[in-house]
Amino acid sequence: MSAPLAAWADPAPVRRLLSRVGTMCLVELQKLRRDRSELITRAIQPALWLLIFGETFTRLRAIPTGDTPYLDFLAPGILAQSALFIAIFYGIQIIWERDAGVLGKLLVTPTPRAALVTGKAFAAGVRAFVQAVIVMVLAAILGVDLTANPLKLLGAALAVVLGSAFFCCLSIVIAGLVLSRERLMGIGQAITMPLFFGSNALYPVDLMPGWLRELSHVNPLSDEVDALRGLLIGTPSHLRLDFGVLAVAAAIAISVASALLGRLVR
Repeated sequence: MSAPLAAWADPAPVRRLLSRVGTMCLVELQKLRRDRSELITRAIQPALWLLIFGETFTRLRAIPTGDTPYLDFLAPGILAQSALFIAIFYGIQIIWERDAGVLGKLLVTPTPRAALVTGKAFAAGVRAFVQAVIVMVLAAILGVDLTANPLKLLGAALAVVLGSAFFCCLSIVIAGLVLSRERLMGIGQAITMPLFFGSNALYPVDLMPGWLRELSHVNPLSDEVDALRGLLIGTPSHLRLDFGVLAVAAAIAISVASALLGRLVR
């Protein structure tokens, strides 16, 4: 009994795991540095949502949001949407790395598969965070009343990273099941809009039909949006529940993605 307890008490394996996760994050971020134009092109769609959909429905007052202007209500939802669209296709990169022989080389190194997946997940979160900053700047220019509290901004960044980590790992899970870039693209496109429209990103949950409301309650994107609204614009939210759901969902997704990673190189 003493040997296993000593192994658990030894912090060296934990430090080694965290070091390898950090290394994988840095590798992913270096790819972003080489192609910064991707951030600009990915910002076009959320900008259109805010400029066209947000401004139009604010004037129409078609969606009741209480004392909160609709554009303010919409901005956190579009922020979460932009993070979703970045993360949900991360599995394509895994398949590309398999085809290039990179993934096979990584899997024969001492680096745990969980570290590889976690590095990918949090690199997706950092990419999404940079994208979120661009969306927040645009929202502020359009007059959205965002908080300036640094602790709340830090909490919003954490919500984006956790949400992106979950959806990135969901994409890796799908990649491990379908094993094909084309199938992954098709499934990713098929589930992205239902995840978005089946959340509280565009409208309050109270306006949804009963069946959609139930789906919204089990959609992690809804928890991410709820946390972002509570932190950024001060609407009533359930922060402990939201962060708990996001953290548990990300942990489960990392575990499943790590287990399926080996299927890609068989």
